[in-house]
Amino acid sequence: MAHLLTRRKALGTALGMAGLGCLAPRHAWATSPAEFLHQPGITLPQLPFLYFLTLDITTENRHDVAQLMQRWTDAAAALMAGKPIPGLVDSDETYGLPHQALTLTFGFGPTLFTKEGKDRFGLAAQRPAPLADLPRFTGDQLVPAHTGGDLCIQSCADNPQTAFHAIRILTRLADGIATPRWAQTGFLPDFGPHQTGRNLMGFKDGTMQPNIADPAVAKRVLWAADDDKAWMAGGTYLVARIIRIALEHWDRTKTSFQEETMGRQKRSGAPIGGHHEFDPLTLKQTDKYGNPITAEASHARLAAPEENGGAEFLRRAYSYDNGLSYIAERWPPWRQGNEFDTGLMFLAYQQDPRKAFTRIFERMAKFDMMNQYTTHIGSGLFACPGYRKGHYLGEDLLMTR
Repeated sequence: MAHLLTRRKALGTALGMAGLGCLAPRHAWATSPAEFLHQPGITLPQLPFLYFLTLDITTENRHDVAQLMQRWTDAAAALMAGKPIPGLVDSDETYGLPHQALTLTFGFGPTLFTKEGKDRFGLAAQRPAPLADLPRFTGDQLVPAHTGGDLCIQSCADNPQTAFHAIRILTRLADGIATPRWAQTGFLPDFGPHQTGRNLMGFKDGTMQPNIADPAVAKRVLWAADDDKAWMAGGTYLVARIIRIALEHWDRTKTSFQEETMGRQKRSGAPIGGHHEFDPLTLKQTDKYGNPITAEASHARLAAPEENGGAEFLRRAYSYDNGLSYIAERWPPWRQGNEFDTGLMFLAYQQDPRKAFTRIFERMAKFDMMNQYTTHIGSGLFACPGYRKGHYLGEDLLMTR
């Protein structure tokens, strides 16, 4: 399925729609039963570079927030189509770049609705039940400066400059209404057609995914339920986690123990005892001594739907590299000093985080063998609504009386 939205292709495939998806390819804007469109950057194949930004709203006027979403809706349509934004002087750092692919996805955090127990904009009654605050998980070491946010923007592109260019434009349009809170970049190398990419631990990342090409699966796993808030029609919920990986510790671990920890073979991606990447996990098989072939505390087992009452979510993870940082007390003290500040920008889309991410991760946080190498240091939760033709993103929420 073609997924790169280039300037040439975008200008040649106009659909004549106003607003956020006006020049997007048809497969990027599948229509939901309620005649809402799903936002791009969710079901399309991942573009290789990510810039994820959260913002805090500084205004006390809901009209200002509505005005911002109108600006962003119009700007996103232009940016994804490679067109100038009327009335705005472009920073031009992407001028001349050929074949710019870009998707933009927006979300609303819990603090848009209530903050410190107060109804900020008269929207508290419109807060969806699935947007319940995430619990504090065992082992969390969340840094406040990398946690939360009233709004989020996921900018994905075929080069890092295009991803950041969109963020720069959208941030300028938010001036006086919202200010950046935290950001994380990410990358996903292209391992070739029909190949699952590898993360910085050297393992294939994303083998086990729900088959969202099946509309019934997508309806059950990904898209907001029919009895959700009306403004969430065509939408989904995003859990974003910054997961720091202690690569120095991991790299000193024997491959055999890495595989036991992961519950998969490193080179092939196959389950322990399996032969091919997409073989079913060996969850019931035992060795000659009666021990499970796939360790009970392995990452793959604990994440498996079979072990979590069928719970699933769509995973769109990116590796990140923030250079070096000094490690002293916050992360496991096997060695102090400058270490790589690297890990995974974990993005999980789902129908209801309470029944998917939280159900799965509560067990993983307690028992996963991977925890000796990873630390969750940032977190965000966002409602990503669908888009109604001829309206700006979030209009059905922000115009609520």
